[in-house]
Amino acid sequence: MVETPQLLLQREIRATIGAVFEAWTQAEVLAAWWGPDGVTCVGAEVDLRVGGAYRIGNLVPSGETVWISGEYLEIDPPHRLVFSWRMEGSAEQSQVTVGLSERANGTTRVVVVHEHIASPEVAAEHERGWNGCLDGLVRHFQ
Repeated sequence: MVETPQLLLQREIRATIGAVFEAWTQAEVLAAWWGPDGVTCVGAEVDLRVGGAYRIGNLVPSGETVWISGEYLEIDPPHRLVFSWRMEGSAEQSQVTVGLSERANGTTRVVVVHEHIASPEVAAEHERGWNGCLDGLVRHFQ
């Protein structure tokens, strides 16, 4: 079995676990914070059920819109989301797990694990993207 790259990213969010879960699962809220610097979310669709699909449009600096889509594999409100991840137009598919936990100080810890990534180069691109998205989530709740 071939090992594939995996990412692990974390942030503390100044919001309740319920509000952070909604930020990941309600299309209009997701669109408000999604995207690293220089990328604008032009649309988000969420069918929040196991087997349901999501789709997120990213307007990148070149003017191209890149769509990310996938299927919800596991939903455990408000603690966990697992979904497939695919850039439309690419055959490569990976998996993302978002874990949320309440902290004693009233914040929510967000842990994103992105696994089954095709290559170290693709993992580096995803790492930049996830860091930017998570920074946007932090700003959304400030």
